Amino acid sequence: MQLTERETALLELARSELWRHDDPLEVRSPAAPRVRRPRWLVLALVSFVLALGVVLVGMLVPRQAGTSATGSLSLSRTQQVQQLLTEAEADIANANATAALSAYQQVLALDPTNVVALTQSGWLDFSAGSTAKNSAVVELGVKNLERAVTYDPSNAGARLYFAIVAASTPGNAATATRQFEIFLTLRPSKGQMTIATPFLHQVGIPGY
Repeated sequence: MQLTERETALLELARSELWRHDDPLEVRSPAAPRVRRPRWLVLALVSFVLALGVVLVGMLVPRQAGTSATGSLSLSRTQQVQQLLTEAEADIANANATAALSAYQQVLALDPTNVVALTQSGWLDFSAGSTAKNSAVVELGVKNLERAVTYDPSNAGARLYFAIVAASTPGNAATATRQFEIFLTLRPSKGQMTIATPFLHQVGIPGY
């Protein structure tokens, strides 16, 4: 089962090779990437900070109750989604990434366009795939982040996660710069800026 494989990957300790894709929005890696230890240490630090809930559900733009990006949900389904998102946020705060990922996957089964679930599950899958050297899980994570940005281009949280992934991946400095530039136009919160600032400096955004 795909979810089981991703949960298992969360428990692995390793580093991954990066995946290739031709979509201009997606993060791409060189044919033979060389992982640099300092960059991966930065990624590990960001994973830890984000996993503690610094930029979690609260930093994403909440959707009106009863609606999705493409239409309405029944009240009961909406209640289920909100309950699962609340549970996932608590799981992240308690450092239980596996349970959080499961909750986000349940949200996406109910509402495939839910930007919060796409963003958070995308980050968790990217982190899991990176540590487990599982390029398929890395790709799944990046694709979910891309979907989040596609469904809500003005969501600063989704842009931030996607930009961090690009900045933490060799060969994607241009993508990271473009995503961070868009992120800065979206009136990010102080918490988001705290997370973003080291990466803004890394990719050479003027003023940072």
